[in-house]
Amino acid sequence: MSDLSEQGVGKPVRRKEDFRFITGNGHYTDDISRPHQTHGYFLRSPHAHAKIRSIDTKAVLAAPGVLAIFTGKDIAADKLGGLICGWTVHSKDGSAMKVGPHPVLALDTVRYVGDHVALVVAETHEEAKSAAELIEVDYEELPAIVSLADCEKPGAPQVHPEAPHNICFEWELGNKAETEAAFARATKVVKIDLVNNRLIPNAMEPRAAIGEYDKGTGGYTLHTTSQNPHVARLVLSAFVGVAPEHKLRVIAPDVGGGFGSKIFIYAEETACVWAAAKVGRPIKWTAERSESFMSDAHGRDHLSHAELALDANGKILGLRVKTIANLGAYLSTFSAAVPTYLYGTLLSGQYDIPAIYVEVDGVYTHTAPVDAYRGAGRPEATFLIERIVETAARETGLDPAEFRRRNFIRAFPHQTPVIMNYDAGNYDASLDKAMEIADVKGFAVRKAEAARRGKLRGLGYSTYIEACGIAPSAAVGSLGAGVGLWESAEVRVNPTGNVEVLTGSHSHGQGHETTFAQLVSSRLGIPIDQIEIVHGDTDKVQFGMGTYGSRSGAVGMSAIVKALDKVEAKAKKIAAHLMEAAVEDVVFQEGRFTVQGTDKSLAWAEVTLAAYTAHGFPSSEIEPGLKETSFYDPSNFTFPAGCHICEVEIDPETGVLDIANFVAVDDFGTIINPMIVEGQVHGGIAQGVGQALLELGVYDNDSGQLVTGSFMDYCMPRADNVPSFRLGFTKTECPSNPLGMKGCGEAGAIASPPAIINAITDALGIRDIEMPATPARIWKAIQSSRPRAAAE
Repeated sequence: MSDLSEQGVGKPVRRKEDFRFITGNGHYTDDISRPHQTHGYFLRSPHAHAKIRSIDTKAVLAAPGVLAIFTGKDIAADKLGGLICGWTVHSKDGSAMKVGPHPVLALDTVRYVGDHVALVVAETHEEAKSAAELIEVDYEELPAIVSLADCEKPGAPQVHPEAPHNICFEWELGNKAETEAAFARATKVVKIDLVNNRLIPNAMEPRAAIGEYDKGTGGYTLHTTSQNPHVARLVLSAFVGVAPEHKLRVIAPDVGGGFGSKIFIYAEETACVWAAAKVGRPIKWTAERSESFMSDAHGRDHLSHAELALDANGKILGLRVKTIANLGAYLSTFSAAVPTYLYGTLLSGQYDIPAIYVEVDGVYTHTAPVDAYRGAGRPEATFLIERIVETAARETGLDPAEFRRRNFIRAFPHQTPVIMNYDAGNYDASLDKAMEIADVKGFAVRKAEAARRGKLRGLGYSTYIEACGIAPSAAVGSLGAGVGLWESAEVRVNPTGNVEVLTGSHSHGQGHETTFAQLVSSRLGIPIDQIEIVHGDTDKVQFGMGTYGSRSGAVGMSAIVKALDKVEAKAKKIAAHLMEAAVEDVVFQEGRFTVQGTDKSLAWAEVTLAAYTAHGFPSSEIEPGLKETSFYDPSNFTFPAGCHICEVEIDPETGVLDIANFVAVDDFGTIINPMIVEGQVHGGIAQGVGQALLELGVYDNDSGQLVTGSFMDYCMPRADNVPSFRLGFTKTECPSNPLGMKGCGEAGAIASPPAIINAITDALGIRDIEMPATPARIWKAIQSSRPRAAAE
């Protein structure tokens, strides 16, 4: 591609990285084989809750190919720490959250089906797996609790003795007194009870790890499927104690999808890199899909009661919410933040709500840990506010769009009652455009036509907002984050003018190798095939915070901008020296340095070569070379927003639903590559369709067994479950970063579930239906409403 005008910012450039992916030349962790490599297999608990009386490993050590077996006692003997939660939350009484220990391998108790009991290392995967079946574990089975509704009740089985009544924290946000006063003067109060269903992430590439130890240098290397390799290195060194940070290299090569579930530091990668030094050979582990179902961190899983106070004109006066949030058996890396600061802070939505008060009980159950999954707290908040707003519109007799308009925020910046300060937005514009594309005016005609065919048709809105970037560091630090949430970038210009960009952001499907290169191409005036984006290796990139929370553009690319500013400033000095001009007279545009008012000019490559030949540089002013680094910490979150409209048609005889029309209009601020953004929105909506209609993680209440432990029982969306989405964009630039970007990766998964459920309840004329709204649930809802309809 030689035409620079077609590959810069704002152009739909085809992804550079796709060639190697679609031709089978990607480099994933499981593709890597290290010399003298062995294989690891984890014995997992078959019980949801049990004491480990003893573990007999004699038969295992005699099995073919077995090199070693490790249990929790071996790790304890090395004085390794357990896995940590990197975000501290305090209860409303000021006490710190109650944290139960999370050992890498269980010591004396297992707490969910799939908990890690032992690691077998053998010459092959098959030998390790077969040998694991020979381990004799004497379990004393104990009562388990998996029900979110019952886990806090007196007499419920306890997950951790450190957390009485299974309560990790009782958190609050907002002003309770002001909210109570708002309800006292309300003319109408709308109430709703909601379930946000448990989801099991299923990235195309299962998690994998290769641990390696170099006896000569004392260095460890971990290849892993991680969204943030630097944080993994920090946790494994500073908290778990596997190795000093400078002796641990973490490499996250090509990663086949993450969606949050690969942010966390897991037991498997920890055990593999630690055990490699014990065995003296590399240890490789790749999850089987059944292991992923059991042990990957799950998502969502809330029970909520919400109340909305209205005046006589349909204006919202106040909102109060009580949520019980499932944390699973252990606190995962970011789990405490998800149902608190990533959830409660977004409950104002797009609405000017004067008073909000939210209480969240974070509770333990004998289930897999629950942590961030695409959107992380924002989907739960949007689902709650958009469901209760829709319900309020219907109960007041107002058109749902009109009810929303009546309550939209219109003046910016806007300080919500729940911490967030929205910096910019135009919510009417997104709603208007979505209604136009969806042809809302023609819906009544389509509904009548569907009725003539015996079908039910409904329309649902979702006007969402999310907080992206998860920064600034000072702000998140005051809220309990254990790390800063800036991002780093290093721009290395080679003598011939091509460029390497080292970024702390990690790409696992987002297209960074293309979009980041587009940004550099626009700034430096060079083709994107002369730009290399380097990420995912802690020995190459000094430090970075990884990719999650739709932060790669707003934070990661802003760090690149700051580094490019420094590169350009130095290059201008060099050009000025070469052309014997004042620096302030040098202009850099479209890859050339020009002295204003003269015919003197130099091409980019001429200046970059001069940077390294350094002939005649005034030593006090210009150092040789052209390489600059930046650490960028934003001044605020970013706030993408928009409107999604879903139109459904339902067969009342079977409950089968068809999404007849789905429109998404989003405000992402500046867009670097519209084609990639559209792909991100498509993927997010597909995941939202999965949550709304198909996916549900289920544990048996009596045994604690995972009932939905395979694709036979856990239904992922397929091509025929999703429609051809119609997209649109509006734009208000974000004022808190130099590119005006807001983030796009999570929006589809955040906005779509309430739009779909609002459409279904509109079609059926009912108040609520639990997700996933399967044909069976829809059919039952229809049957339940028929006697009442007949009586009316």
